[in-house]
Amino acid sequence: MKNERIEPKPGQESVWDYPRPPRLEATQKRLRVVFAGVTIADTVAGYRVLETSHPPVYYIPLKDIQTRFLQREAGCSVCEWKGEASYWTVVAGGRKSPKAAWSYDAPTPAFVAIRGHLAFYASRVDECFVEEERVVPQPGGFYGGWITADIVGPFKGEAGSSGW
Repeated sequence: MKNERIEPKPGQESVWDYPRPPRLEATQKRLRVVFAGVTIADTVAGYRVLETSHPPVYYIPLKDIQTRFLQREAGCSVCEWKGEASYWTVVAGGRKSPKAAWSYDAPTPAFVAIRGHLAFYASRVDECFVEEERVVPQPGGFYGGWITADIVGPFKGEAGSSGW
C-alpha cells in the first residue's frame, strides 16, 4: 500500500485534509453503540475529533450512555492534545469488553467540551453507527476512529502505513 492521499469524491472528506493539531467539532449526526444486543449509547449531541490521517473519533455525552453497563478501569494514558485518558469496560448480556471506551476527566482547554463524554472503540463493541451506517473500525487496534463511506484515507494504522 502506498501512503498517498485518496482524492475524495463529492460528499466525502479526506483524512489528509484534517488538521494537526486536531480540531473538535460538534455533530448532530445520530451516533449509536451496541454491545451484546444492548444499545449502550445513542445520541444526536456528540462531538468528533478530526486529526490528520485519522478517521473521526466520536465522543458521546454521558447523559446519552447507559452507564450501568460501564466499569471504570485502573490506569490511564496521555494524549498530547487532549490530556489524560481514563478507560472503561463494557459489561452486558453476560459478556465483557475490556477498555472498550475512554474519556477525559480534565481535558486540555481546547477539548474541554468533551469532558463528560466517552469515545468507543468500534473494534471492541459489536456495532457502532453514524446515522444508519455501520462503521468500520480504524485499522491497527490502537486508534479509535470510525470509518464511514464519506471518509477516505489511507488511514493511520493500516498495513503498510509505517512511519506515520
